[in-house]
Amino acid sequence: MPTFTYRSTIPASADELYQWHMREGAIERLTPPWSSMQVTEGRGHISDESRRVLRVPAGPLRIKWVARHHSFIEGRQFCDEQISGPFKKWIHTHRFIPTADGQSILEDSIDYELPFSAVGRLLGESSIRRINERVFPWRHQRTIHDLKLHSRFADKPRLRVAITGASGLIGSNLMHFLTTGGHEVFSLVRRQPNPALREVYWNPSKGEIDSDALEGMDAVIHLAGKNIAGGRWTESHLREVRESRIKGTRLIAKTVAELNAPPAVLISASAIGYYGSSDTEEFTEESAPGQSILSGICEAWESAAEPARRAGIRVVHPRIGVVLSASGGTLKKLLPFFKLGLGVTIGNGKQPMSWILLDDLIAGLFWILGNEALNGPINMTSPYPVNNKMFTRILGQFLCRPAILIVPSRLLHIMLGKMADELLLSGANVSPRKLIESGFNFSYPKLATALQMELGKLDKWVNSP
Repeated sequence: MPTFTYRSTIPASADELYQWHMREGAIERLTPPWSSMQVTEGRGHISDESRRVLRVPAGPLRIKWVARHHSFIEGRQFCDEQISGPFKKWIHTHRFIPTADGQSILEDSIDYELPFSAVGRLLGESSIRRINERVFPWRHQRTIHDLKLHSRFADKPRLRVAITGASGLIGSNLMHFLTTGGHEVFSLVRRQPNPALREVYWNPSKGEIDSDALEGMDAVIHLAGKNIAGGRWTESHLREVRESRIKGTRLIAKTVAELNAPPAVLISASAIGYYGSSDTEEFTEESAPGQSILSGICEAWESAAEPARRAGIRVVHPRIGVVLSASGGTLKKLLPFFKLGLGVTIGNGKQPMSWILLDDLIAGLFWILGNEALNGPINMTSPYPVNNKMFTRILGQFLCRPAILIVPSRLLHIMLGKMADELLLSGANVSPRKLIESGFNFSYPKLATALQMELGKLDKWVNSP
């Protein structure tokens, strides 16, 4: 019967490592961003004989995988075993082994058997091994990354945090990161809330919110807003984008300002569109706003948080750049085209791209939560932006595909109008000066290292600035 084992030294005690795996959100943090696996049941803490139901990709299909947890040894071990799913047998043993220096060794050991003939097993086992050899180094790297981040504020009390936009790309990943650190996260939803899932009702278009449920929160993180790239830039679309940001932010800010026990901090998202565009100028938090459509939206968006500022609440506006994640956003949309050799340079390719890996964005938001001196605008971008031409070349190299096509500016103007001008054909070189000066360290500051992690190609190297 085939076995697979992978071991890494983890800069945390075996007990800390074990507890991290027990908490809500751990399975989501350990799911690679390039995988479309979903947890459909059993999202919370795990325990002896608890069950978890997954939907796992198998080509164009999604297969139901039911697993149970057993063989727990407190602080040292647990197993998850497939009850039903694609394998004849699958037993995954997680071991947490203490070391003399106070660290630990994480060992993932899998015993499995494929439900095929001898020829099928021969072909299938090599494929399964390749998958495991890609997934588990990534999982261990993610584990090390998250535990290091949590250790920075290990001496501080666990937080109660409310998040709007918790179902989105940033919000969902932030929620899972926080819960694995022992923090309690509440999500604001527009439907009938489920208290068992720590949901809080709000409806910004109607000006409705359950303010009582926000009493005693340590922090509110406001990420919700209509996607500006979700449609052609008609007057009605831009009006909806603007109103969704202003109404939601004003409702949150006014509500927390009037609470008897308000949060210590309101983190209200913004974007680097605040600065407008330039191929040469470097923008910092001190730079003036631009004159573009996006600049006007961002100014109004940030100003809507004024009621919270006046109430003495620390208000932070993370001005977020292009977020790279294989599970959503720009990168996910580009990957299918690049894999087909259809990666393109947009226009002349000189427009700057101020990007940030999703993991570094999550780390930056967590850093803001723990640093009381940080307030006002904070640029959330890598310290090493690239232009569009360089981004296209590097991504093509990682996928071993040519990326030599060019989309003419004129064609984009015809297809997308003003949206092409502000989102695709122009850009801004944005510096995360305040974040760096506060002592924050990026885990993935260079595009090549960021794509290595996000695409699960930790053994691949490309020439990158």
